[in-house]
Amino acid sequence: MKSAKMSTIMQIDGIGKRYGMLPSQVISEADTFDLYIMDAAMSFEHYHHKKQNSKNGLAVPDYSQEELQEILGKKKK
Repeated sequence: MKSAKMSTIMQIDGIGKRYGMLPSQVISEADTFDLYIMDAAMSFEHYHHKKQNSKNGLAVPDYSQEELQEILGKKKK
């Protein structure tokens, strides 16, 4: 239950920071659509941040063809 409370607090804080609102304003004015948009926007920003800061410019692991075939072989078994 404790992590659910912290998650809610962080969502309220995130919306407040993004839109320049006080927590009390977020609580009284925001709805689930706002949470959905905030989550999508933060995920998009996180993806681009990770992509920009990775050494090869990709946000996905750089597997060789042999490594990918080995992984696929394990999944088929």
